[in-house]
Amino acid sequence: MTSKLRVDAVLVQALIAGALSFAHLHDLAAAAGQTGWKAWAYPVSVDLLLVAAWRRLRADGSSRLAWCWFLVSLFASLGANVATAGFLDLADPPAWLRFGVAGWPAVAFLGGTLLAHSAPAPAPAPAPAPAPVVEPEIAEPAYVPEPEDSGVAEPVSQPDTEPVVVPALPTPAPEAAPAVPAALVEHARKVAADHQTRTGSPIDTDTLRARLGVPAPMADAIAAQLA
Repeated sequence: MTSKLRVDAVLVQALIAGALSFAHLHDLAAAAGQTGWKAWAYPVSVDLLLVAAWRRLRADGSSRLAWCWFLVSLFASLGANVATAGFLDLADPPAWLRFGVAGWPAVAFLGGTLLAHSAPAPAPAPAPAPAPVVEPEIAEPAYVPEPEDSGVAEPVSQPDTEPVVVPALPTPAPEAAPAVPAALVEHARKVAADHQTRTGSPIDTDTLRARLGVPAPMADAIAAQLA
């Protein structure tokens, strides 16, 4: 009940204020020489321009065009209310008042046309989403086997006149265990753990060499580090 009474009171207040402003605009237009239906058309023109500018502000947001014509129509309505309060002699209105009332229809027509047919400001485009950062994958270094030295000296050819002496072959020294990169050892541990999980038994040297694709000495050295 209270909300209905409050809404009704607001509507009654708006009707009273609108009727007084309408009457003041009519009296000012009639004092400026506009008689008959023309005197009644002036307050309609002012109020309609005021409502059109306010609706443009509500629909499209704040804009210079809507605020400009809202203030123009508000000044015309407020000026008429003040002028009819005894500040001007309506029996003998000044020339600038006659000029303003006579030129108001063209001003109101221009404002209504601009408010009705001007396009609203386009909404700003949304900012593009930042591209996801993809971290590069670190590839494991590929193992390149070093060439093996046979240690056998090539025979030196001698002239036909002298006997050919073949030097004795030196006894080959035991080969040192090849160096194994740390990355290859870590990869071999993963392979051995996977084999242990799938078969239930430790991986042998031949299987490890086949899985890694390395020579037999390298596979033996890796198996020794995994033991």
